Amino acid sequence: MMDKWNINFISQGDFTAHVKNTIESFGDKIQAFDLKRLNKNIIDPIKLIFDKNMYGVSWKDIIDDEMARQRDKSNNNDIGYFHQRFFQYIDGCHVPDNGTENGWDVIYENPKGIRLPDGDVVHTIYVEMKNKHNTMNSSSAGKTYIKMQNQILHNDDCACFLVEAIAQRSQNITWGTTVDGAKVAHKKIRRVSLDRFYATVTGEDDAFFQICLVLPNVIKEVIQIWNVGDIGKDTAYDELVQLAKEVSNGHSDDAAMTLAIYMLGFRTYEGFNKLALD
Repeated sequence: MMDKWNINFISQGDFTAHVKNTIESFGDKIQAFDLKRLNKNIIDPIKLIFDKNMYGVSWKDIIDDEMARQRDKSNNNDIGYFHQRFFQYIDGCHVPDNGTENGWDVIYENPKGIRLPDGDVVHTIYVEMKNKHNTMNSSSAGKTYIKMQNQILHNDDCACFLVEAIAQRSQNITWGTTVDGAKVAHKKIRRVSLDRFYATVTGEDDAFFQICLVLPNVIKEVIQIWNVGDIGKDTAYDELVQLAKEVSNGHSDDAAMTLAIYMLGFRTYEGFNKLALD
């Protein structure tokens, strides 16, 4: 266990449990990659060939990068779980079950009042969370804004926050967007970076900074104590090397590896099908 826990707004036990639950939510997505898993959705051999030759990197680096890309893509939702479910441990915050309570990600209530940057005071904040500032297209942004507008029409003692984990800057500003071709903005509909939302609900300006500092050690602790997140050994590259040997037919090692990469996507295509092995 870490020697000393200096964070006041969440206990060490609760945060450790949250990190453990987050890692467990990854499920089998963090398991090792064999060749079958690497090519589950059929990767694009042409892209890999361009990447390898344009950037002058090794085949192993190309395969490692592809595995990292696939892991990153599949784990984004689980990182969203980390950001959202964290607030279930914060006083005044409520995290609705998926699809309930009008689909809000977090609801924060404070009977003493919540002061907004322009001086208005409300007692409830409804939150829609996004991982990155650029993940919403104009249609999605319009729907989200209308949802927030409707919430304020039904309860004028509230504000609605679009909270972005990876925002362009630290901010808590009026959210201006376009709905049905018209520019709209409302001082109680706000675009807020994650650090500013942490500050709002904890009362500590650097609350998110505090969490970021302890996170690496807590992850390591969870993995060591509960053996959670051990992905094992990736074998996809070794299997590709073996496939290259089987289809080499006198080609150089690099050319044989190129053929093996092509086989991932074009195994049944004319010409390649003659190289295919049962």
